[in-house]
Amino acid sequence: MLASFLNVDHLIQVAGYPLLFALVMAESGGVPIPGETALITAAVLASRGKLGIELVIVLAAAGAIVGDNIGYVIGRKGGRWLLERPGRFHRQRLEVLRTGEPFFERHGPKAVFFGRFVLGLRVWASWLAGATRMHWRSFVVWNALGGICWATAIGLLAYFLGSSAGNAVETFGIFGLVAAVVAIASAVLLHRRAHRHSSSEQDAPARPRAQASERPEHEL
Repeated sequence: MLASFLNVDHLIQVAGYPLLFALVMAESGGVPIPGETALITAAVLASRGKLGIELVIVLAAAGAIVGDNIGYVIGRKGGRWLLERPGRFHRQRLEVLRTGEPFFERHGPKAVFFGRFVLGLRVWASWLAGATRMHWRSFVVWNALGGICWATAIGLLAYFLGSSAGNAVETFGIFGLVAAVVAIASAVLLHRRAHRHSSSEQDAPARPRAQASERPEHEL
């Protein structure tokens, strides 16, 4: 993972915006290359003033949308043929279509949108959507929303939190990073609450003594 991140870091510094667009587009089209790592790297470089975060997000979103549409067309034209052609695992491949078509008919928008944030599904969701004949208009809308949200969320997280956030997203995914942030925030809040509670318990015995010492002399 670290070697991949460093290699992409070097390439993005050398080729900049065009390479970012190309890597994200290729990954979204079904090629298993580090497109998300390219976005993270570009955003970290933007935090150092070497790139513009606005253009990084726009190009990553555009690359995701274009690549997903290419993958959809490939899946619709060739993916179905690969699944239906005779040969090894023919029955299993047909089963993919039998289960995938009703799934994408019912849950296609959610699969396309949230699949953008999941490593394996991010690469193959567009192919599966095309192969199972998901309606293209629905695919275009949810694919665009997913690409824009993904590029914005990952880009801004890596931009504001730096290299450590980039490594965390690359290793655990966006949901893992969100869970880690929530866990850390919860731990801080619990610690502060416990500190306040212990402070109030320490102050409680002192208050009666202070009140007793302040009583008038005629009451003694």
